[in-house]
Amino acid sequence: MKKIILFVVLSILFTSCGSIKSTIKNVDNNAPYPELTSNNTFVITKFSTDKKYGYDKDYPINVFFRNSRDENINQERFLNALAGPKGEKITFTKLESCCPFPTKRSDMGAGFLDVYEIKWDGQKTPVKLYLNIYEKGILMVPVGFTLKK
Repeated sequence: MKKIILFVVLSILFTSCGSIKSTIKNVDNNAPYPELTSNNTFVITKFSTDKKYGYDKDYPINVFFRNSRDENINQERFLNALAGPKGEKITFTKLESCCPFPTKRSDMGAGFLDVYEIKWDGQKTPVKLYLNIYEKGILMVPVGFTLKK
């Protein structure tokens, strides 16, 4: 059912808007597939200095996936590797999918970004991050986060 709705929405968008152009700026098709820890989270060794990384729809966190059976697993592997700015345990909730873009890694030729809300104790305002399951990129810790110990 989800795929049918996605197909209808994409058909309407493509026919009414002509074509959708990708605005994603940080795709790296040569990025290696990340290693996994024994806790089934990604091994992340780099910290982003770009304040747009993950916070801006044009600079999403490109977690990639291999097939539609496990489309959310890499998002969870990435988010479960993160901690708050002082090492706080985070919780996350998927809020929505947005921002359609063309991709060759989807049966329908288009994909969506997923928006996640991240919270931790002592936080004043929840953080929203954009994640992209369709494209590859070097995984980094977004500004304002640390790695889970």
